[in-house]
Amino acid sequence: MKRCLSSEHLFDWVETYGSPLNLLRPRTMRRNVEELNAVARERELDFRVFFARKANKCLGLVDEAIESNFGVDTASENELRQCLRRGVPAKDLISTAAIKSDSLIDLCLEHQICIAVDNDDELQVVVNRANEVGCLARIALRLGGFWHDGAKLPTRFGFDVDRDRDLPQRLTSLPVRVEGIHFHLDGYLAEQRVSALAEAMKWVERLRAIGEPVSFIDMGGGFPMSYLDEPRQWAAFWEEHRRALLGERASLTYRGHGLGLSVERGRVVGEPKMYPFFQRPVRGDWLVGVLDTLIDGKKIAERLVKLNVQLRCEPGRSILDGCGMTIARVEFRKQNAEGDWLIGLSMNRTQCRTSSDDFLVDPILVPKWQPSKDRQRAPAMSGYLVGAYCTESEFVSLRKLNFPNGIQRGDLVAFPNTAGYFMHFLESRSHQFPLAKNLIVDSHPVPSVCLDVIDE
Repeated sequence: MKRCLSSEHLFDWVETYGSPLNLLRPRTMRRNVEELNAVARERELDFRVFFARKANKCLGLVDEAIESNFGVDTASENELRQCLRRGVPAKDLISTAAIKSDSLIDLCLEHQICIAVDNDDELQVVVNRANEVGCLARIALRLGGFWHDGAKLPTRFGFDVDRDRDLPQRLTSLPVRVEGIHFHLDGYLAEQRVSALAEAMKWVERLRAIGEPVSFIDMGGGFPMSYLDEPRQWAAFWEEHRRALLGERASLTYRGHGLGLSVERGRVVGEPKMYPFFQRPVRGDWLVGVLDTLIDGKKIAERLVKLNVQLRCEPGRSILDGCGMTIARVEFRKQNAEGDWLIGLSMNRTQCRTSSDDFLVDPILVPKWQPSKDRQRAPAMSGYLVGAYCTESEFVSLRKLNFPNGIQRGDLVAFPNTAGYFMHFLESRSHQFPLAKNLIVDSHPVPSVCLDVIDE
């Protein structure tokens, strides 16, 4: 994606398709998925990646999944319909929607798509609809309530492994075929996945004992990735931010926003409300840590191989690492009543945001006029990036950013590595603003571009 920033077409693309503009390179997914596949191959483990579609709505990523032969995890009826229209085979799809309507379940039954069943009410709807159309429903039982370090892992998803231990017996007379075990855990701790996998394998054996053809365990997503190369960058920011909250240095954020932290009785308390933008291990190394953990003297991978079960996963962010960036045009600079410079971008904060308080990767300035010997550089400036919504809280970034060579109307600001969730997870069209366009850029020396059409 670096080549796009130096492309002579970048300003033309923004002029043509509007600001903000999302640039994507789907083929980078292959590299990230192959990193996981290689770990599984080394352990002779049957393994399959299902791309978490909710992480990015662009259909070009679905096309890449088809071409590269990995599955797609869908979290809504529209996601599923789009994948079917795009040509994803039913065997390569799973429906994991948190809320499943009758029409979504009917669609799954019509195309014989596996449904991750989350609770008794949902199971009853699946059974009723299957009886009406006279077919067997392909399902995976989503489980929760796993024990880890002497306590239950909190989750709002799935049947409880203790309270619902009679579930296999209740399924015997129902029009369902249990093909897999599924779970979804919050956070990124490999040790918690190990505990869940150990329990899931016990459920595979119990279900097979009553004749259910369980062939896979799906461990969901939560594969960590890192946006920064150096741990010291991450550590230094939080150290300086804590000092600023204590009044020991100038604030790093607008009006001292804590980013999840606060000061009580002279101490900084709380936890950052933030994705860990630097962490280790990530992706393949993290998966190694899961698969090579010993339980009763045998590695998880070896136990899965002996059980003859496929391990599936549904990463989103980690396999979209390096797949895209968001570009926005600078529309104004002004000082507020407190003397702070505000730099207005033609975008809103929902177009580069997840549930975290802020996007903690430094944006990249792309000047409209490149500095040269014949042109004096603009004076240095520090300020805050603000967006288009008419609220006092409309900050694209809460951090105070420094621009050593200045920043001017017409310049572009690039937010790197935003393909995983940041582009679309919270995107809103309040004020009737149009949604951002999504351009797929290939890897030719002069990138060619096609408009990725999304059903709204």
